[in-house]
Amino acid sequence: MAIAVLDALDNARTQWYHITAIVIAGMGFFTDAYDLFCISTVSKLLGRLYYFDPDSSKPGKLPNAVNNAVVGVALVGTLMGQLFFGWLGDKLGRKKVYGVTLILMAFCAICSGLSFGSTSKSVIGTLCFFRFWLGFGIGGDYPLSATIMSEYANKKTRGAFIAAVFAMQGVGLIFAGLVSMILSKIFVSLHEAPSYKSNHVFSTQPQGDFLWRIVLMLGALPAILTYYWRMKMPETGRYTALIEGNAKQAAADMGKVLEITIQAEQDKLSNFKSANEYGLLSKEFFHRHGLHLIGTTTTWFLLDIAFYSNNLTQKDIFPAMNLTKKPEEVSALEEVYETSKAMFLVALLGTFPGYWFTVFLIEKLGRFKIQLIGFFMMSIFMAVLGIRYNYLKNHPAEFALLYGLTFFFANFGPNSTTFVLPAELFPTRVRSTCHALSAASGKAGAIVGAFGVQNYTLDGNPSKIQKAMIFLAFTNMLGFVFTFLVTETKGRSLEEISGEDGGAGEPETQMPVRSMGKPGAQMEEEN
Repeated sequence: MAIAVLDALDNARTQWYHITAIVIAGMGFFTDAYDLFCISTVSKLLGRLYYFDPDSSKPGKLPNAVNNAVVGVALVGTLMGQLFFGWLGDKLGRKKVYGVTLILMAFCAICSGLSFGSTSKSVIGTLCFFRFWLGFGIGGDYPLSATIMSEYANKKTRGAFIAAVFAMQGVGLIFAGLVSMILSKIFVSLHEAPSYKSNHVFSTQPQGDFLWRIVLMLGALPAILTYYWRMKMPETGRYTALIEGNAKQAAADMGKVLEITIQAEQDKLSNFKSANEYGLLSKEFFHRHGLHLIGTTTTWFLLDIAFYSNNLTQKDIFPAMNLTKKPEEVSALEEVYETSKAMFLVALLGTFPGYWFTVFLIEKLGRFKIQLIGFFMMSIFMAVLGIRYNYLKNHPAEFALLYGLTFFFANFGPNSTTFVLPAELFPTRVRSTCHALSAASGKAGAIVGAFGVQNYTLDGNPSKIQKAMIFLAFTNMLGFVFTFLVTETKGRSLEEISGEDGGAGEPETQMPVRSMGKPGAQMEEEN
């Protein structure tokens, strides 16, 4: 029998507080996406400024190892931050550590722009140091935001609410391109310069050193604006009741939020607590959720290899496909503008719509089916891009369409659902930790993309880019296969899914009987 506060949360009508929670949590993801991806718009500028060779026929370029470090070090920090803050969120409570992540993000975004030194090594070294800790703060936002939103939402719209929080990542991607595009255009108009081909020295405007710093520092603004409102959010009712054992406080907090009166029912907590006492490393957890955790970690890992490879290598693929001008044909600031404009258009037309298709359809189609469709379609389009690369490189419009569709189905697919499912499948006591493990596995995949796949695209070699696309098609097909380890969560309470209501939860041995065409069949059979 459900405790009144949990029942009230599961059946609450959608109201203003839910929207506020989406915005507060979502602004963290806006900041995350902006901070992680804005570096791609200015990394070539860093090469021109700090690795200029007057005798070379091509503009200055970050050495491969330096480029991978600048782009990838934040991902390493994100992975470590996910594990640390995810564990802390279960130990201390979601709210107590929620504001720390924003402070860290804002501080390190500002410091990234203030990277100092008299040599290229000192500037890049300082930049990498602060971007690592920036990533550490970003990492904490993943498990905390997902867990908080899942524990606040009602069971009918929970998936859409969590997906809406994550969809703010798409807005952050758009702004990463848009801000860089606008600022670089302003700088170009104020500081005109010849192309590198015309004049090797004067094609790199020294004012570019201000541009990349401003772009990075602006990532602190949304975090600063959100901090006050995040601190006003109460602890989730589920954590207060089921982990702290204080049903009275949970009823008071959630009653204020939902603007209703809720009975405390402290005496009913014993059944829930007894069903929620096993730890992450226990046999009971492995029996109930072991395959679920393997499913969420492997699918997120495989997805992020492709997703981050696509996002971080755009700057290299665009010139190879003639979607932007060759580096030697433009000045340093014009190259930032060309790259930013292309990234903005891909994000706006390909990436952004996919997120919101998921938001509007996740409660109709379900998480399982959307994830299967996304992985399958990404695999198909990337295989076509790889196999037909020699043809497509001479037909940029067709390439741009197929390339954009890979982004669309990443977000109307596993990039959204791999974020949603770990926030629903696991018990309250370990929910934040399990989401952190899944997200950290994803960032391990992103690191493979940043330090591995990116090496195949840095020099714009068509043969290497072709191999990278075929490899990514293969990883997406593996993601399709591993999706069968997770189960559909649509329309059920978190306690029903995890077994915290005293039931047996979701037996994993029944998962293979689910038909691909009807991912909810298992649920219907059980009910």
